Amino acid sequence: MTSSTQRDIALIDELRSLPAETAWLEFKGNNTDPEMIGIRCSALSNAARIEGFDTAYMIWGVEDETHAITGTDFLPDNKKKGNQPLPLWLANSLQPSIAFSFRVVPHPDGQIVLLEIPAATGAPVTFNSVAYIRIGSATPKLTDYPQRYQQLIERLQPYRWEQGIARQFATGDEVLNLLDYSQYFRLTQQPLPDNRVGIFDRLAADRLIAQDVGGHWNITNLGAILLANNLGDFDASLARKGIRFVAYGGKNRAAQVTHRMDGKKGYAVGFEGLVSYLHDLLPKNEHIGAALRESHPLFPVLAIRELVANALIHQDMTITGAGPQIELFEDRLEISNPGAPLVKPERMIDLPPRSRNEALADRMRRMRLCEEQGSGLDKVVQACEVYQLPPPLLRAEEHSFQAVLYGPRSFAEMTPEERIRACYFHSILKFLSGDKMKNASLCQRLGIPTKNAAQATAVINKALDAELIRVADPEHPRAGYVPHWA
Repeated sequence: MTSSTQRDIALIDELRSLPAETAWLEFKGNNTDPEMIGIRCSALSNAARIEGFDTAYMIWGVEDETHAITGTDFLPDNKKKGNQPLPLWLANSLQPSIAFSFRVVPHPDGQIVLLEIPAATGAPVTFNSVAYIRIGSATPKLTDYPQRYQQLIERLQPYRWEQGIARQFATGDEVLNLLDYSQYFRLTQQPLPDNRVGIFDRLAADRLIAQDVGGHWNITNLGAILLANNLGDFDASLARKGIRFVAYGGKNRAAQVTHRMDGKKGYAVGFEGLVSYLHDLLPKNEHIGAALRESHPLFPVLAIRELVANALIHQDMTITGAGPQIELFEDRLEISNPGAPLVKPERMIDLPPRSRNEALADRMRRMRLCEEQGSGLDKVVQACEVYQLPPPLLRAEEHSFQAVLYGPRSFAEMTPEERIRACYFHSILKFLSGDKMKNASLCQRLGIPTKNAAQATAVINKALDAELIRVADPEHPRAGYVPHWA
């Protein structure tokens, strides 16, 4: 017997143990009328969302009153509505489309048919353009009950990838083998419990696992992507979310690949090792401090940490076959992730971040793997200024986002676009610290000698022409400059 069959049997027995039918559960004998099934799918899906459940169920072969197993000869794939198989007809009749599942279950006491119905997400589920709701044993139209309609609208949430299930019906031993739970407790600075119950309670409280039927557990996508010992132990779509690193021996992808690494570990488990690996590979640059000449990585480690963390947190997890990627070239480091950003690149430094994966972002911040809310990219830009690097490039494509860190270049070697971007970013940092950008501060930022201050003036004028900055006080032009949105 397969584990999926074992789970279905355990699920049916758990549902049968309930004292009565609920708004999200209905038992049927042998009533297989397609219209009835369609209406019930709409009603149960909508009711499950109101009641706070992710799934609703219809079960054939169980007596309604006693919940005794009577068995059924219902075979969903053989049932037709018109010329269409029942599942296809039902899929076309329900809107928005929901991933319901008919399963014939060989229960020891008789054959059962289980229909698993996802709760509504985004909009009420309709059958033939009409939304229904479950009240007691009745299934009236949802519009006839405006209070319940309002409840449903308030509880509808867009799909959260983090809440999905990466591994279903896992034993306790499997959970402990698949997830590096000790790292979770270390990173969150919690003492490791001395028993399994304590471990599972904490993982469940953080929604890394969830109780399943039959004493088993579900590992959520959030738990797997953070703590997996090996992402390859889960399905291919999750495994492809591992971080890929490639180093080239030149300035473009035609150059020889010198290093390659495909990340296998969960993000939290593997983050420090990845940053250490990058640190060891990066070429070094001499930075003159107050008194000593010190050797530093070509790119600020703080900037790398934050940009890598951003790529993990802000990626669109629903884009299959793609994951975060880090590419090291002779003169730059490119960090990219699938999914267009939710904030325009030119406002990422000052606006609070918006993430598709809020739970992932929260856990990674609690584990101190990235900066606190809203304080990351400004530190990236500031680090580039301290290291006298060209400004980072934040580039949004239709289905991806890329951040680029550049190696040291003098003012003369920077492109006009880089000079203007450096000016704009510098004005933001000054504004965020309660100050204003001035010619002298921009000279310092760009490494321009005071005697050549006219070069900084030329950059400021071009930034003004591009409407990226403005004069802080038109009546006192020497007061300085602020970002155009300030």
